Amino acid sequence: MSADYLKQLFGFDGQVAVVFGGTGVLGGALCEGLAQAGAHVVVAGRSEERGQERVTAIEKLGGNASFAPVDATSRESVTQLRDIVLQQHGKIDILINGSGVNSATPFLEISDDEFDNILKTNLGSTQVACQVFIPHMIENGGGSILNIGSVTCFLPLSRVFTYAASKAAVLNLTKNLAREFAPQNVRVNCLCPGFFPAEQNRKILSPDRVSDIMRHTPMKRFGVPEELVGTTLLLLSPSAGSFITGAEVYVDGGYTCMTI
Repeated sequence: MSADYLKQLFGFDGQVAVVFGGTGVLGGALCEGLAQAGAHVVVAGRSEERGQERVTAIEKLGGNASFAPVDATSRESVTQLRDIVLQQHGKIDILINGSGVNSATPFLEISDDEFDNILKTNLGSTQVACQVFIPHMIENGGGSILNIGSVTCFLPLSRVFTYAASKAAVLNLTKNLAREFAPQNVRVNCLCPGFFPAEQNRKILSPDRVSDIMRHTPMKRFGVPEELVGTTLLLLSPSAGSFITGAEVYVDGGYTCMTI
């Protein structure tokens, strides 16, 4: 297989990608992967320090990126971000919705504020970004959206009740949007990672929790962020992924196929 053929399938030259959650561990890996594949990546997040660090890392790898501050839960902030990107680059081809928070609060102790915050961040930000960006994608002749789900899209996960509910809803929304906007050439898919240690889940990875996860993961290890990049490139590629929409793809070391 020639390098030119691989570039034809998985190259993103000239593409503009906006990555919400790009300042995080998993989102950052996706930013780096897209940039190395040729896209200009807009790293979108709250922390300018971490965002600029990600941009610097991408540039060291030979990619192109910029940071844009945003509150993913605010429609006004997301709309301002869209307008800035369009002013600077003229178009937006790719959207990744990767903003997320988690909590291990026991179910009977979950407060209304905590419940609302997790839903607003994990589900609400996805809804808002899709509402804000899809009209431009339609005007531009199409686009590709990748929503970040979880193994909890398929299986309920103990101790993280609100998180699990929010991610199941993200998958449902993904499939509904895929159906709705396929005629306008806007593809919408869901990447569902297994257990990848990151900021939002390190605090709940106690030794007994890790032991339970390993028993349920046939590959007997955690994932590393770079192992999400290949699937991401496939789902977002205007060539290799051109007929993929409404898909849910689990990258989980076999977690969702485990029974006993």
